[in-house]
Amino acid sequence: MSNTYLLGYDIGTSSVKATLVDACTGTTVANAHYPEEEAPILSLHPGWAEQEPDVWWNELVEATRLLGKKVSLQNVKAVGIAYQMHGLVCTDKQGHPLRPAIIWCDDRAVRYGQAALEAIGRERCLQHLLNAPGNFTAAKLAWVKAEEPEIFEHIDKIMLPGDYIAMRLSGGVRQTTVSGLSEGIFWDFKENRLSKDVMDYFGFSKELIPEVVPTFSVQTHVCKEVATLLGLPEGTPVSYRAGDQPNNALSLGVLEPGEVAATAGTSGVVYGVLGAVNYDPLSRVNTFAHVNHQMNNDPSICRLGVLLCINGTGILNAWTKRNIAPAGLSYHELNDLAASVPIGAEGLSVIPFGNGAERLLENTTPGASIRGINFNIHTQAHLIRAAQEGIAFSFAYGMRVMEEMGMELKTIRAGLGNMFLSPIFRETLASVTGATIELYDTDGAAGAARGAGIGAGIWNTLEAFQTLKRQQVVKPDAVNIPAYQEAYDRWVHRLETEMHDD
Repeated sequence: MSNTYLLGYDIGTSSVKATLVDACTGTTVANAHYPEEEAPILSLHPGWAEQEPDVWWNELVEATRLLGKKVSLQNVKAVGIAYQMHGLVCTDKQGHPLRPAIIWCDDRAVRYGQAALEAIGRERCLQHLLNAPGNFTAAKLAWVKAEEPEIFEHIDKIMLPGDYIAMRLSGGVRQTTVSGLSEGIFWDFKENRLSKDVMDYFGFSKELIPEVVPTFSVQTHVCKEVATLLGLPEGTPVSYRAGDQPNNALSLGVLEPGEVAATAGTSGVVYGVLGAVNYDPLSRVNTFAHVNHQMNNDPSICRLGVLLCINGTGILNAWTKRNIAPAGLSYHELNDLAASVPIGAEGLSVIPFGNGAERLLENTTPGASIRGINFNIHTQAHLIRAAQEGIAFSFAYGMRVMEEMGMELKTIRAGLGNMFLSPIFRETLASVTGATIELYDTDGAAGAARGAGIGAGIWNTLEAFQTLKRQQVVKPDAVNIPAYQEAYDRWVHRLETEMHDD
């Protein structure tokens, strides 16, 4: 198997990443991403967030071109895809998008999900869907049906972002997975089938749903035209697809009950695996089918992912860099500036919820806010530190809900990237939650490549992660826990006072 490779794509909000993994050693050979600057999000109205699916494809082509300049792609044996979750791509009979994709942080569909919850019944939704319909893909499709009926009439198939990319790679084969359907709140876990309740309530035909294929399997193949365009062998199997957060967990070897992964890019997530059906009664965290879930609620094969999502994480840090920090400062320098002020930023708090409706706050949209400014004390450095602490505090606040569900969050695995590159963020998170953070040199695109190796039968699950090595361990700062706790308690008080006032 020497000199053979696995190719993973991560279709993110800000860019597309491509990573090549050696199929013999499991090591990363090369990676690339495109564009260099963050891709734009279209927002025609407050609360809207859209991206053109063809832009994702063009970014993938460019990222692959950059990767191919480093290593020949002619020995790629399988392709895997990770993608931003909960998006809605509406396509016609030819597979062409009928409108821009409504992406994960768009909150226009909240009222449609709420109406479905009330009509179907909260208890029935939770028992069968494990979630409220909320602002997920099914509710977004309901918005299109109600507000853009002329477009809805021409929809042949709906897809998630990763489904769309797989279709483009194959030249037109449209498919999805149980994991994907569950993240869209289309899957009935009690009946182990497409939810009749959701489809009937919204008036959706089951013909809108593509063929369902296993997450790990030879799902389709790269067609001749695309193989020529990308420099891949014709017929290369596409053998894995998963949403970015289940895939991030896979990339860290988080597959069994009690294991926990985290990420903090544009949005932030803590994702833990359950071996039995459970849910949060308020849907502040969500339960989806994990990548290795089987369609049976037997604990020996039931693998569900409990997902806590915070929308305003890396996007807040990027905002402070652009708008608060001195011009030209790197992220490393930004972290150094924030570290120049004490824990708790001398009473300054930043509430980071400024990127759409927050599930943790029951789909409300409180917006971001800065509390406790003192014009005689606070500087740029205080605000930057308070922003990073506020992101960590929002994680800790949400993790309380996961603990209420019976999850033990003693160890968190994460990739050494994004917000986890910030010492302030990771030390604050460890000290407030009491969890040890283990950092690994991996990312979503590498995880997708490993998933492709499993799906194509090149590796078994154990082989896929035998080369995964821990790079760093961050433990709670025992000396400064009281200072972190004081800052966190102040942040919680300000958040809950603000929510109560609203």
